[in-house]
Amino acid sequence: MDFRWDIIVEYLPFLMEGMFVTIWTSILGTLIGCFIGLFIGIGKMAKLWIVRLPFVCYINFFRGTPLLVQLFLFHFAVLPAFGDFEATTSLVTTLALNAAAYIAEIFRAGIQSIDRGQSEAAHSLGMNKVQVMRYVVLPQAFKRMIPPLGNEFIVLLKDSSLGAIIAVPELLYWGRAATGEYYRVWEPYLSVALIYLVLTLLLTYLLNFMEKRFATE
Repeated sequence: MDFRWDIIVEYLPFLMEGMFVTIWTSILGTLIGCFIGLFIGIGKMAKLWIVRLPFVCYINFFRGTPLLVQLFLFHFAVLPAFGDFEATTSLVTTLALNAAAYIAEIFRAGIQSIDRGQSEAAHSLGMNKVQVMRYVVLPQAFKRMIPPLGNEFIVLLKDSSLGAIIAVPELLYWGRAATGEYYRVWEPYLSVALIYLVLTLLLTYLLNFMEKRFATE
């Protein structure tokens, strides 16, 4: 097979630029998703079904529809109704809202895994509900949430490649650009795959380190 290294060399700066776009859009999507997910996860644990209902509907919608469809909805319909936004904004918004649905379940499971007796003991010491959640439940639950949150970030990192379809200059976008210019498939897509593999492996090792660092019994 005739492998053209010159294509990789020419597009390497663009692929690196796309890699950084991929990383920061994934980080931003995860951070915003964590903030929204915590709110939704707590809302889903409400005792009244009428309060719980909108949070359940949110989770069901974003977990039950394809991410690509959500991206098209936000890029071509929802966000244009509020103004003129760049494609990168559409990608980050979609990633954050989609991740929030999964992270909400992670938060809910993590919080509910803490023994109720600890909350009752904290209440008996005079803490209110917010203090119990902040000082007793969340610190312990967070340690148990590290593995699934890390996995969600890795999934989001790979899902960010969908941004290429709406012209976000991320990693796959430049791979497609090289393919379109030279009509070559192997060199651009192997380079993109290799960069994604390196990123996900680094994240996996970092996640394993954090699991050991915050290991709990």
